Amino acid sequence: MSDENPPSGSGSTKSWLDKVGQWLQSEPQNRQQLVDVIQDANERELIDQNTKEMLEGVLEISDLRVRDIMIPRSQMITIDIHDKVEQFLPIIIHAGHSRFPVINEDKDHVEGILLAKDLLLYGFDHHDQDLELSSIMRPAVVVPESKRIDKLLKEFRSERYHMAMVVDEFGGVSGLVTIEDILELIVGDIEDEFVKAKEMRQTIRRVNSTTFAVSALTDIDDFNDAFRCELADEEVDTIGGIVTHAFGHLPARGEKITIGGFQFKVSSADRRRVIQLQVTIPDKTALNSRDN
Repeated sequence: MSDENPPSGSGSTKSWLDKVGQWLQSEPQNRQQLVDVIQDANERELIDQNTKEMLEGVLEISDLRVRDIMIPRSQMITIDIHDKVEQFLPIIIHAGHSRFPVINEDKDHVEGILLAKDLLLYGFDHHDQDLELSSIMRPAVVVPESKRIDKLLKEFRSERYHMAMVVDEFGGVSGLVTIEDILELIVGDIEDEFVKAKEMRQTIRRVNSTTFAVSALTDIDDFNDAFRCELADEEVDTIGGIVTHAFGHLPARGEKITIGGFQFKVSSADRRRVIQLQVTIPDKTALNSRDN
């Protein structure tokens, strides 16, 4: 076959080889080129979809700051340093978390971090009144809202701690961040069987008189019953579906929208779905929600 009559498709093959040659001769010059390389590798089945999403997650955290992923102050579950065992133990059991900020008076005064596993060293059959939280809590790590996520992840790993308190420019506590929050950006939602079952039982949780934490998987009918409203969408069955449909795109953490008088803020989301919502009600007197 002569050079004057190249086979069908040879032009595209040459173009592809040229592109590969360029990649081999030099590194991607910008982020978009790197994204293109990852996308192309996925399309040619050199990497699977999960690997592609993890690589994209690694790129994503390089652009994020702690303020973008932190658990806000209003959703922090804390323990007062002066509480007795019978006061804080139900909080730990109900929340099901492994770590709790220990505060003195208010959330701006964090004295340390209590690891639930540290309580296993003590027996509570007789409700040990002499146990002082100050004697078993760990030091609290503090980071600014503006800290880069990739640098924080490196510190989490090198310093071997899993939670940090987040402060604003004035030194006030604005939230907390955990290593799990960062890893979920890379590998997707992390949840164990206990947490998953608990979230299914507790899809609506009161934060304050007008604000609620609501699982995006909450059935629309359950949401309407709890908040005495009539939100509806024939195309979806969950409140997360209604919110996503209203945005017209998959919203990122922190995005807000008002639907039927309710303000919805995305408090947790990954690249595939909305996970948790913060709902502010228009009139607390019109509420029939239950805190269970």
